[in-house]
Amino acid sequence: MIRMPVKTSEMEISGQRYTLRYFEQRTLWGGRRFSCEVMLRDTDRIIVDDDSLAGLESKIERLAPATIYSRLLASRSIAA
Repeated sequence: MIRMPVKTSEMEISGQRYTLRYFEQRTLWGGRRFSCEVMLRDTDRIIVDDDSLAGLESKIERLAPATIYSRLLASRSIAA
């Protein structure tokens, strides 16, 4: 199945800007699924999916900052 790009946007978290890429995919049963890639680095992404674009955007607003903050905390504890 092919993912079709829907839109691209950015999110700012703690002074850093992250690119968000949204996609739509058709299911075998004719439904639609949406996914979003939050680009942290060139080879590091957070991927989230949902049944609706509005629901996906809501999830991203909550999950992306939490994931980024938890990674920052984890990297500080490893360095210590």
